[in-house]
Amino acid sequence: MSQPVTVLCTYRVLPGKEADFEGILAQHYPALRGADLATEMGPLIYRGSDGTGGTVFFEVFEWRDADAPNIAHQSPAVLAVWEPMGELCGEREARPKFEFQHVEPVTISYPGLV
Repeated sequence: MSQPVTVLCTYRVLPGKEADFEGILAQHYPALRGADLATEMGPLIYRGSDGTGGTVFFEVFEWRDADAPNIAHQSPAVLAVWEPMGELCGEREARPKFEFQHVEPVTISYPGLV
């Protein structure tokens, strides 16, 4: 089995739909875990705003492996979460409603700090 893959998800939520989005986002990680597509490392969730003042949610989690995102697109349980997520998000500032960046940790040594 390959190594876990960390993903940073950006969701641009439609105005007035923030509470609805939080509700469906609460179902995202359980659906991924239920389909054995995400690791046991629970997600980190952040909320912010973009240049328009629109709400943006950020989710960081680990896919089980590099194949998991493709398998997720075939999972009825995952698609049952993704579909309403898509309906609650929209494009803004020439950016798509969703962005998914696979990221990796970087170790930095800070001079003078232990």
